[in-house]
Amino acid sequence: MKTLQKITLLFALITLFASCQSNTDSKQLLSNSETRKEMMGQIANDSSMSKEMMTAMMTSHTGMAMMEGHQKMMMQNHESMMKMMKANPDMMQTMMAGMMETAKGDSSMMSGMCKTMMENKEMMDMMQKMMGEKKKMKMEGVDNKAHH
Repeated sequence: MKTLQKITLLFALITLFASCQSNTDSKQLLSNSETRKEMMGQIANDSSMSKEMMTAMMTSHTGMAMMEGHQKMMMQNHESMMKMMKANPDMMQTMMAGMMETAKGDSSMMSGMCKTMMENKEMMDMMQKMMGEKKKMKMEGVDNKAHH
């Protein structure tokens, strides 16, 4: 009788232990779009999990191919935008004016734009030349006012 009790108790413990174990397959979890979106949201909103995800994507062949495709698309968009701006100077002026207005209210954006322009030798040379011309025009304006 004691042996039967021990076997029954052991069987009950094994059953209890087995029922507590979550044996949910990751593919099964990810097949539910709502669960998948919730999981992605959790990862996206947690900096350490986001870094882990980026590392996983960088080491994955599929992830690297996707990022390379995205980079290629960005380069093509950049090239087409540059062509469009060259073909339509008025549009370029409008975009530049918009960027300048935005930068006026955003000191970090303004700082970044200035740094980028100062690191470009041709841009610096052009700005110095324009400043020289502006000073020259001011001086000529002062001379004209003095003669009148």
